[in-house]
Amino acid sequence: MYELENVLRPYAWGSTTAIAGLLGRPASGGPEAELWIGAHPDSPSVALAPAAARGLGGAGDGGAGDGGRLGLDELIAADPEHHLGRASVAEFGPRLPFLLKVLAAETPLSLQVHPTLEQAREGFAREEAAGVEHSAAGRNYKDDNHKPEMILALTPFEALCGFRPAAESRAVFLHLGACFDLAGLELPPLLVRLLDDLAGPDEPAALRSAFERIIAGGEDVSHATAMVAAALISGAPMGRYVAELSTVTNLNHRYPGDPGVLISLLLNRISLAPGEAVYLPSGNVHAYLHGLGIEVMASSDNVLRGGLTPKFVDVPELLKTVAFEAVGVPLLAAETTLLGQELFRPPFREFQLQRIELEPGAGPVPLAQSGAAVILVVAGSVLLDSPKGDLHLGRGASAFLPAAEAPVNVHAVSGAAGTAVAFAVTTALEA
Repeated sequence: MYELENVLRPYAWGSTTAIAGLLGRPASGGPEAELWIGAHPDSPSVALAPAAARGLGGAGDGGAGDGGRLGLDELIAADPEHHLGRASVAEFGPRLPFLLKVLAAETPLSLQVHPTLEQAREGFAREEAAGVEHSAAGRNYKDDNHKPEMILALTPFEALCGFRPAAESRAVFLHLGACFDLAGLELPPLLVRLLDDLAGPDEPAALRSAFERIIAGGEDVSHATAMVAAALISGAPMGRYVAELSTVTNLNHRYPGDPGVLISLLLNRISLAPGEAVYLPSGNVHAYLHGLGIEVMASSDNVLRGGLTPKFVDVPELLKTVAFEAVGVPLLAAETTLLGQELFRPPFREFQLQRIELEPGAGPVPLAQSGAAVILVVAGSVLLDSPKGDLHLGRGASAFLPAAEAPVNVHAVSGAAGTAVAFAVTTALEA
């Protein structure tokens, strides 16, 4: 088992305190948006050799590089079947198929969607053949993988997630129309056309028509957005749509006139309580707005943006990727196994998430492991126990567990005060 050092991404939307507070360390002083725990080539974790191999005492057989440090992607590449397991290599290739993140959004992320596996492979190959630099602003595909994902809220967590039924979106725009009437103002022409779009009998076509009209941008969109925001700020009644319309004013304050402001009214506006989770398949238009969570995904950084960002928005590629269908909020409930494991299992084969909570003196919990696993401790401390050795992890520490290390039990540390809480990720393949 290898303790890890991980990469912190300082995106501007990140909280300055949330990740540091969760992991029990001093804040850096700047935004801390995402902590990446995995082997994605853009920001691989660093695997530390076991203690004995670094001359620190304790059990271990070495395996990391010079100075006891090696990129996790390099470590895995040296012996994929040992580290990942034969079944994982056969299905996903010789790479860790998942990526664990701690995500802390202080301000809204961009409106975005992720491609299917087929789209990612085709798009990546196309841009590679065209010689598009990986760092180019107009690059869509950073790798050849899809990015289905889930997020588990650790604090109250606000988000936009998938299209709501067209009739519900139309009801919001009708409410705005009533607000304009009440104020003696003429409804912006764009909103009139959106009401017509959303009244169409074919719901996917109706959603697509409304989305395309807004994402096209231009003066009509920026004018309508400004008019709606001004009406709301001046005191137009929000009625039953307080969350949706407050989101409009907040987004427009940050991105005046951006198409994503009005697109938000086509989407489910959700509030997750701590412990609640949602999953997001390819094609789901979404944006995280605020909160701290544990995010898990297939190991990819492919994002097609649709607004609420100064970054590149490729509208034709976006329209090929979005799934124009109304969906219920894709909540993901935890399952408890006969072994006492608390698991979140989205309908993706690349990953599942285990939440581990151990009171002082509690018996061990078996780690759910199919292939490789990674684990992060966010409270207290735990002892990982396998037939090949032990590893102690305190708050804020993380580790990579090769497939060959299984089975692993997670113990509360004898004599430690307080509850231990950890999160572990493995594949959803059969163990």
